[in-house]
Amino acid sequence: MFLYQPEQGYRYNSDSMFLYDFTSRFSPKGMLLDIGCGVGIISMLLSRDFNVKTTIVDKQKSMLEYASHNFTINDMIAEKYLGDIATFMPDKRFDFIVSNPPFYASSVTQSENEHLNISRYNHHMPIETLISSAKMLLAPRGYFIFCYDAKQIDTILWQLKESKINPEVIRFVHSKIDKEAKLVMIASRAGSKAMTKIMPPLVVMDKYNNYRDDAQGIFDRADTHSIKADF
Repeated sequence: MFLYQPEQGYRYNSDSMFLYDFTSRFSPKGMLLDIGCGVGIISMLLSRDFNVKTTIVDKQKSMLEYASHNFTINDMIAEKYLGDIATFMPDKRFDFIVSNPPFYASSVTQSENEHLNISRYNHHMPIETLISSAKMLLAPRGYFIFCYDAKQIDTILWQLKESKINPEVIRFVHSKIDKEAKLVMIASRAGSKAMTKIMPPLVVMDKYNNYRDDAQGIFDRADTHSIKADF
């Protein structure tokens, strides 16, 4: 699968690949929404592999243009919405919502590049806005599956409980076995009362800086080819 990305600025990384793999475990079907879609990598992979009707949302016109182009050249269809998720009011609800949102804390040193800033820092999409919006858009028993900064797990779980979306499955991602988790992936569900399951961690690299089998298998299944070009 070919994807165009900006020559300069934010481009998708392994987080998106890992979230695609994590979401695939729940066999998406029905109506799929990708919040903050970027160039469309996650929803395109899910649309390729599963029987879903896809909608993509992004507040940056340039990103939505990349995503639209990528869906077209790969013979896929998606409804598009340009704007903030808080103002998105469709006439339908979604069985699966996925998101790789901007999650870096605003307190860290920020990029002065506006495009990168919007794509990276969470004041552009506060976690409480993301979760409350997902709640409003979910179908009964629908899944909201997303990744976030692992250090903010307490805030994430509190916000999910406040919005009555139950975190059913959690998986932490570690760059190496002896490193702290940098990323957490969460599958939450509306109307669920299930106990939370903590999966074994995804450890990306071995001590020799080679991809471990789990991580390499994800990249192989995704089978994406990036083309850098400015529109």
